[in-house]
Amino acid sequence: MDFVGDKPRYNIHMHAELITAVTIDWSLIPNDSYLKTIPAVSSISSLPFHQPITFFVGENGTGKSTLLEAMAIAGGFNPEGGTRNYRFSTYDSHSELCNAMTLSRTARKVNWGYFLRAESFYNVATQEQEYWEEAGESRYYHHQSHGESFLSAIQEQFRPDSLYFLDEPEAALSPQRQLTLMREIYRCASNGSQFFIVSHSPILLGMPEAELLSFDENVIMPIAYEDTESYRITKLFLQQREQLLNYLLEEE
Repeated sequence: MDFVGDKPRYNIHMHAELITAVTIDWSLIPNDSYLKTIPAVSSISSLPFHQPITFFVGENGTGKSTLLEAMAIAGGFNPEGGTRNYRFSTYDSHSELCNAMTLSRTARKVNWGYFLRAESFYNVATQEQEYWEEAGESRYYHHQSHGESFLSAIQEQFRPDSLYFLDEPEAALSPQRQLTLMREIYRCASNGSQFFIVSHSPILLGMPEAELLSFDENVIMPIAYEDTESYRITKLFLQQREQLLNYLLEEE
């Protein structure tokens, strides 16, 4: 990345997407399903994607992870995470949304892929260690710190022309490691891979050339980085920390 004045210039060319849209046939979902009570998700009939890196942003409970999980399962990934070769289950909690979902794909071949869920990473790391041991190799993720193992597992899975679903990948990472992850994602996308990411990180959401989709207004719609709550609240805290703390912590 070169800098011209105060503005960065990015020289990495992004490839065309592997997945261009997702469609949902709601007639295949029972009328009493909780999915129909999530406004942003239930508003989808067809949702197009325009960039190799797409972020789902919004408040907790707006359906971001529900949609990401269903897309990953529809794409052939194990519900708890891992590659498309993983087949294990410690707790079956995924919704039926994947059964009514179709992913529109381009003619490009998907070389590899990975589904990362922050909440089930321990189980995936344990299973992955067992797979490596069966193959006569070692990957001792549990011997590293949580953040180190988290980043190591992700980096080892990044390959060209591959498909990735990442649910809150910043959860175990320091700000410095989030910058490392941003660089790795951008490099991987520049080599033909596509990413769908749920994130609250004001660092990751600043990814150049990414598409940000907000779930906050009961429909899914594009949003500018500076308009996300993650950016606005972080900026407010950094610029007006004392005033904000006085407001939040004052005695009633």
